[in-house]
Amino acid sequence: MPLGDISLILPKTKILGSKNKLKRFRENDTFSNVVQPSRAEAESDGLLLKGNWNKDFFKNDNPIVLELGCGKGEYTVNLAKMYPNKNFLGVDIKGARFWRGAKTALEEGLDNVGFLRTQIELIDGLFDQNEVDEIWITFPDPQIKYKRTKHRLTNEDFLNKYKKILKPKGIMHLKTDSEYMHGYTLGLLEGLKLPIDFAHHDVYGIGDHAPQQVVGIQTFYERQYLEVGKKITYIRFGFSS
Repeated sequence: MPLGDISLILPKTKILGSKNKLKRFRENDTFSNVVQPSRAEAESDGLLLKGNWNKDFFKNDNPIVLELGCGKGEYTVNLAKMYPNKNFLGVDIKGARFWRGAKTALEEGLDNVGFLRTQIELIDGLFDQNEVDEIWITFPDPQIKYKRTKHRLTNEDFLNKYKKILKPKGIMHLKTDSEYMHGYTLGLLEGLKLPIDFAHHDVYGIGDHAPQQVVGIQTFYERQYLEVGKKITYIRFGFSS
């Protein structure tokens, strides 16, 4: 039996969603603030921007800050507005998501914002040693199931990748609604004897003691979490005292 017109079989919303994704992928290809390396480039150190992000992409010497798993890029864009003298790169494999952030940055003339489409496990193949000043991990999937721990963005393997590309005094930030992720990361850091500069299980519950860059920016989903009473946790740490 021939399939005929696929639009008669698939739900209309699914068809529209696919068309929107394809449109966004095409637009990303035209955006000057989006970089989409191949996996082969990352694995072979073949990306020409590696070691040259300041010079060739941002055209300045300002500090580079990454947001890993940036989603729609809300945090990346708002951090860039808050700190115009720093460069921000949102990193995510889902280009149709960060399309919104990339488009907003271009529309608002934010030249200190970029987006990098890649798997996070390849991050150390796309940046040189000591090239990055700060890394943000915002609301990652906690990967609670044991078989998924290798994908947890603060496991020891990932921490080693971050340490490689961060400057010696580089800073890590973890902001999450997951008490499990918060506790797991604290335990791991303490076990590895890594310096923890700040940690709290309810960052909105400590008033003026909360860092402004943490409570001054809220993503769409974060606002939803807060509306239902979920606590937002935060850890700031590094790899050297």
